[in-house]
Amino acid sequence: MFKFLNLQPEIFGIDINDLSLRIAKLRNKRGGSVLVSYNEVGIKPDIIKEGLIQNEKALIDIIKLAYSTVKGEKLSTKYAAISLPEEKSFFRVIQVPKMTEEELKLAVPLEAENHIPLTIDKVYLDFQTINSHKNNSSHLDLLINAIPKGIVDSYVSCFKGAGLIPCILEVEPQSIVRALVKSGEDILSTIFIDFGRTKTSFIIFSGDSIRFTSSISVSSEQLTAAISDKLGIGFEDAEELKIKYGLTKNKDEGYRDIIKIMSPILNDLVDQIKKYIDFYYGHISHDYFSSDNKIEKIVLCGGGVNLKKLPDFISEKLRIPVEIGNPFTNIIMQESKNTPVISWEKTLSFTTAFGLALRGVSGEI
Repeated sequence: MFKFLNLQPEIFGIDINDLSLRIAKLRNKRGGSVLVSYNEVGIKPDIIKEGLIQNEKALIDIIKLAYSTVKGEKLSTKYAAISLPEEKSFFRVIQVPKMTEEELKLAVPLEAENHIPLTIDKVYLDFQTINSHKNNSSHLDLLINAIPKGIVDSYVSCFKGAGLIPCILEVEPQSIVRALVKSGEDILSTIFIDFGRTKTSFIIFSGDSIRFTSSISVSSEQLTAAISDKLGIGFEDAEELKIKYGLTKNKDEGYRDIIKIMSPILNDLVDQIKKYIDFYYGHISHDYFSSDNKIEKIVLCGGGVNLKKLPDFISEKLRIPVEIGNPFTNIIMQESKNTPVISWEKTLSFTTAFGLALRGVSGEI
């Protein structure tokens, strides 16, 4: 079919957070999807703060720059799937009586108001039916997702201001799971942890759906800042030491200092993970799903998981298997002169962007 007769537009993904913007574009080829374009551009502090856009004009300029300087194929489409900040969204699993799709559209907004801290007229609301693993035909289990209208409208305004068409809006956890879970597979209860530069996001996923999300301020940059402060060195030098030593056992004297400095922050991270596991067991798993729905493993992603031996540290503390996720789980690694080269270390920070790009080539708008 000629391209101009194809009514399905090409859509690329844009992941945006407080300190960076990442672009990924895939193309469906025989056997699967391949990466054809990507980019990463830094965002200066205070342009976006905790997911809230503070300077729309500056952000528009960054979006334009990232779009025009991609690696690989130049972008020829204006249609984008964009991420929305998890820390400003509300995911909840609720139960409603069994009813038709049309009845759900009327009933869910009324029920959702009992579960989110904002009035329903001030949020955009979405929902999906999920499997409960219980043989109860009288109820439906729903995952609802709400995000304030002001947040969504500000992101849409910036992308339109940059000349793009935001045709898909998606909260980060949905994109992360799409990138890391093999398409079409149901998995046992798993925690996905996105350990980023400014925050850590938790996603509890079971069967075919997200069950719970949250985020905390523990971050990769917090580790670097602690090293910088305690040793009285510059931030870049502290980052270099963090990358060099990580959590590996080393005869070098500097190793012990770095571990000692980072340990309180990493122990706090582990305590937070345990808190959310306990919450899941005490509320979500028991109320909605089978009683044996225990957490089977933890999957890490995000640029911060490049810290050496971090999976071993978390696994030893929690007695749960921990692994680093593969953002190329649903993408074919095709080697050719036209394929953009992206390092494994950088790939981990592109998890959300890849998830958005996969949504873009799925045909689901």
